Amino acid sequence: MPITIMGDREFENVPSIKSKALRINLNENIYGTFAEIGAGQETVRNFFRSGGASGTIAKAMSAYDKDFSDAIYGIEEDKRYVTEVRLKKMLSHEINLIEERISREKHPNKLFFSYANTVATIDFAKQYKGHGWVGVRYQVDPSEGYNEISLHIRFHENDARLQQITLGILGVNLIYGAYYKYDNPKKLLRYLYDHIDKDQLEIDTINFSGPRFEQVDNRLMSLQLVKNGMTDAVMFAPDGNNILPAKILYKKNILALRGSFRPVTKVNMDMYKQSLELFIKEKKVSEENTEVIFEITLSNLRAEGEIDERDFMDRAELLCSLGQTVMISNFQEYYKVVEYFSRFTKERMGLAMGVNNLVDIFDEKYYRHLSGGILEAFGKLFFKDLKVYLYPLKDPETGEIVNSDNLKVHPRMKELYKFFKYNGKVVDIEDYNPEILDIFSREILQMISDGKNGWEDMLPERTSAMIKNQNLFGYLEKKIEKKV
Repeated sequence: MPITIMGDREFENVPSIKSKALRINLNENIYGTFAEIGAGQETVRNFFRSGGASGTIAKAMSAYDKDFSDAIYGIEEDKRYVTEVRLKKMLSHEINLIEERISREKHPNKLFFSYANTVATIDFAKQYKGHGWVGVRYQVDPSEGYNEISLHIRFHENDARLQQITLGILGVNLIYGAYYKYDNPKKLLRYLYDHIDKDQLEIDTINFSGPRFEQVDNRLMSLQLVKNGMTDAVMFAPDGNNILPAKILYKKNILALRGSFRPVTKVNMDMYKQSLELFIKEKKVSEENTEVIFEITLSNLRAEGEIDERDFMDRAELLCSLGQTVMISNFQEYYKVVEYFSRFTKERMGLAMGVNNLVDIFDEKYYRHLSGGILEAFGKLFFKDLKVYLYPLKDPETGEIVNSDNLKVHPRMKELYKFFKYNGKVVDIEDYNPEILDIFSREILQMISDGKNGWEDMLPERTSAMIKNQNLFGYLEKKIEKKV
């Protein structure tokens, strides 16, 4: 059997696509429909070719004509077809037809499923690579409700035929994983790339729901996408649900704040409020069209060694409770963040950061992998319509307030720094709160760890209570340890 290199599956014998499809077909209880729009009937083709499909495939269809598709699934208000809403309608419609047409009395053990995708492959000019929504709604017990796995993909191949083949492989992996790996969603996620290289396909959003996934937190599954190299960035909304980055970033003004947020402090929120106030005063920026993103990098999550999922969830809970949209990324350098946002918008962008972060940006060691070094990075960072909003630093030894006028970069970088500063690319946040400049999240975390009091007033309103009530960052355990 072929070998796939994918995380802990390295050198492991991976079932072929044909054998996966055949195993599904030979299960006498698995029975359902395939509805594929936009890239051929590539998934169901694998099931037909593997043999024994007559007991599995109830129907396979492609409603390519828009009018015909609308007649089946309804008309979308935005007139778009490659959307999550469309996928959900397809899954619901097809499952309802199975339930209506197949008698439970006659088939009490049947495990119904509906697989669907709505996809746009690469365009003729090869400028738009293509993307799509893929999902399966299914049962693992005929007496239970339906489970659902839905995901958004981006193609990276430059040939429509190759994209179709890749989509067909992904579809088989998804259905196979749904039935045989549902008890371990993390493994299921990795197995989606069986016989697919990560250079071929990107999965940037995934959601699990249903009785078998009640204990699954989709934010953790988003984290796995970045951790496994399946995408560079994922996002989730204030309600805690995963969200497609393109959906909220498309044609938006974007203000991003990077930090550990471990925990989120009054300094973080003051930086957010003051930078937003400056940002929306800029030309071509309106508050209604502005999206604020709190970004945590994967390297930040790994700062203490391996990623601590509980620690990640604690940060996520706090930021979501404050009504913020969160992005987890694999972008160590800021210019990569800007490049990523530029995939979705040409509007004005802003980066809010502290003095130490800006000094790091002017450190050449981060750009040695680029042929053009720091100049190439800065060309990518600042050629866009972007500004840095700089929050001051209080020197712990001298008490001096450090801002864009007196911060110190490497001597070789002084002229480069002056060029960007005096061209208006760096804007000082002047209306800051001087009383909170001594607050540092690492010191607060240490106080919580040591079971000390006094950190509560350093955090935004309600945040300290949330830490105590929900035992975030090990608060309760540390208090008990101290008493003992």
